[in-house]
Amino acid sequence: MGIFSWVVLGGLAGWVASMLAGTNAKMGIPANIAVGILGAVVGGWIFNFFGHAGVYGFNLHSFGVALVGATALLFVFRRVFR
Repeated sequence: MGIFSWVVLGGLAGWVASMLAGTNAKMGIPANIAVGILGAVVGGWIFNFFGHAGVYGFNLHSFGVALVGATALLFVFRRVFR
């Protein structure tokens, strides 16, 4: 995946995760992209830990992995900084 694919996938995953976590009004586009990209890394680690494939291309599976990771990242962030 190229850098543009990471930004697009990360932005979409971060945006959807922020809507699920209820932080969409507080976050802007750069924060959604950062959370989505970090979420893809965290989600890839979580999926690999349980024996499944992580992010391996620009597809629906990779979006799901990034979404799970971004949602987990926002959950932990909200618990720590509340």
